Amino acid sequence: MKTMRNDSEINFSNYGEYDINDNLDLFLPNTEIKIQRISDNTFSYFREDSEGKITEKIIPVKSNKLKIELSPIRPLNHPARRTDNIFLKFDKEIYLSKHSAASIFVHCPIEIGIFLIHDSNREPLDWITCNHLNSRFGLYGSPDTGTLCKYAKVSLATDYSDSIPYVEGVMKIVIENTLSSGQIVSKVIFPITDNSLYYENSKTIIDGIKITMKKRALVNIADVKIIPIDSDWIKSPTWEDNTVNTSMTMGLE
Repeated sequence: MKTMRNDSEINFSNYGEYDINDNLDLFLPNTEIKIQRISDNTFSYFREDSEGKITEKIIPVKSNKLKIELSPIRPLNHPARRTDNIFLKFDKEIYLSKHSAASIFVHCPIEIGIFLIHDSNREPLDWITCNHLNSRFGLYGSPDTGTLCKYAKVSLATDYSDSIPYVEGVMKIVIENTLSSGQIVSKVIFPITDNSLYYENSKTIIDGIKITMKKRALVNIADVKIIPIDSDWIKSPTWEDNTVNTSMTMGLE
């Protein structure tokens, strides 16, 4: 009976591009990937995760080699693609006095994509999660009209270097309270499809967001906009075939 190898004994594979002439083995937490040449213009793809689930594919190629990219992607695919929204529940509440602002770094879950490279184009081949036990859905709002989200309880990070390899990236969140009373923030809900991811070796950082709490008419609202990262880290390909820019909606409590 085949058993998965002990992760503590393995040097995991870094993100990045790989040129495959014959065979390639990739090792990630709870996951093994094997790519092998089976004929002059054909490769096989094999993946096994910690649950023993096996995925196999055949990859015909036009040239005599295969080129792939292993990179972090948005955490929207496991256990199924059902939403563009992510629900981050902070492990500690954040208190903002009236007319004040704060900048924080938080961990954010990620998944990992495998892309075929054709010239300068990236074509999605497969995706995985290295933390499937903590990948779940949450509902923001009432059971009848609430928003379905990918849910994660997350901790605050020190800075961008605090990324947890293969499992969580780091995102900067700027919160501005323009209201005339103090506010407690314990969670944030927003569509993550416009946030780009960037990687270096095995770590990931994610475009940040700025949240402005203000009053509109008689209602307290939270406006959000993306803060792109200015970094020399490599920008990850986009997993979705077509990412549509939509108006930003979010929840904050």
